[in-house]
Amino acid sequence: MKKLSVLTIALAALLFAACGGNKSAQTGDNADSTKSFEQEQIEAAIKMHFDSIAAEMSTMQKLPFLQEGEDGVQLTKEEKQVKPDYLISADAADEATTLAEKYRILSALNVDKKIAAMYEMPTEDYDKAVTKLIADINDPSFKAINDANTLYETSQTLYDAMNENGRINYFWQMAAAALVEEIYVVNKNSEKFLANFTDDNAANITYRIVLILDAVQNLSKYDKDIMPVAAAIAPLNVLNAVTVDELKEQLASGTTRIDNARKALIK
Repeated sequence: MKKLSVLTIALAALLFAACGGNKSAQTGDNADSTKSFEQEQIEAAIKMHFDSIAAEMSTMQKLPFLQEGEDGVQLTKEEKQVKPDYLISADAADEATTLAEKYRILSALNVDKKIAAMYEMPTEDYDKAVTKLIADINDPSFKAINDANTLYETSQTLYDAMNENGRINYFWQMAAAALVEEIYVVNKNSEKFLANFTDDNAANITYRIVLILDAVQNLSKYDKDIMPVAAAIAPLNVLNAVTVDELKEQLASGTTRIDNARKALIK
């Protein structure tokens, strides 16, 4: 059974795990630029840490509000009865003006669209917003995936394409927005999401998150476009627990920081 759900922080791990490899990736709009050895080492570290989170999550049992269905993992009937009221409105796409903002809202809307679909909520407005954003962004990399709905399931393919097209810095924008959106959703439902966590899970995952935040800060020294992303997610370093109870407390006390990170990345 598939153990990683779009509704868990594990998806963020899978997203960022696609950002590695041994290639020398280009940054910015200059496809001829070559990364320094130090920058490649930082990105390799990010990949390693997120791979570790994914490995940690894959050992856990499925969440109690998930079940196996004809189309894979689905929410239970009881869970579907209470619809989430915290998802981003599709209209938020109209507020994105810069290219980076468009990439980030595209990423966040895809996350929330999947959540809405799992709760059997209407997704037509999300579809329209995503389609318009993809047209506005006009990134040839998106041609590497057949369906926008598979944006994250094919993240390695997308990463490779954006790397080759000199758009790799925007992949980081998308991944950061998805990470923050997923942490935001987890925090809205922490009791349910952490139901199967052990103290080791909490310690290992949050430790890796702190290492990733630090690595993104270091990456911003080499890529100025990542600087606002690094600044937005830096306050999430409060998530550094050694027990499940401590993680629950950190999520609760860090709500304002999480909310602010979301606002900063998804305008």
